[in-house]
Amino acid sequence: MSYNTNEIEINTIIFDIGGVLVDWKPEYVYQKAFNGDNEKMQWFLKNVCTPEWNMEQDAGRTIEEGEKLKIAEFPEHEQLIKLFYKNWTEMFSGPIKKNVELFKNLKNSNNYKIYALTNWSDEKWETALELFPFLKNFDGVVVSGKEKTRKPFEKIYTILLNRFNIIPEKALFIDDNFENCETAKKLKINSIHYENYKDLIKNLKLLKIKI
Repeated sequence: MSYNTNEIEINTIIFDIGGVLVDWKPEYVYQKAFNGDNEKMQWFLKNVCTPEWNMEQDAGRTIEEGEKLKIAEFPEHEQLIKLFYKNWTEMFSGPIKKNVELFKNLKNSNNYKIYALTNWSDEKWETALELFPFLKNFDGVVVSGKEKTRKPFEKIYTILLNRFNIIPEKALFIDDNFENCETAKKLKINSIHYENYKDLIKNLKLLKIKI
């Protein structure tokens, strides 16, 4: 990734949460549910409780409605479907420590406004705050489930920019989803596609972020 750093003066940093600051994977629950049968688990997560299905809850559909629709489609898997949100907290292995430390350092430096833009079910957001208290320390958070829209749709980025008076050209967005980063770029928000800590630090230095 290359930047014309002479033209960039960042004053705002926007973090994604899942995959950047906390490690969340449905596999942590379903490995147990399928007794370690990886093939059966992968089939289930690709065909039943799919990422696309989960994203609709992130976009504002209620968990009850999401379960109802999926159970109607796969009645033989009712209990496994209900397990998704029943055991949702077990899908976290914990915070991604180096990245959380980076977030805290940036926040405490007072050099930048720090926000979060996350795809997250509104019904699970308060639980997230209990699990990870550091999420309360952002200058502001936009949660997809509360807004009834989600990344990568432009509307949710626009909500963030307008709500917190963010100048896109002076903002940096960090997300582990490439498509989400591409939408940010379309809106003139500087973007880093997060893949690992080492490359993240490298790109932050290129952007002259004071770490």
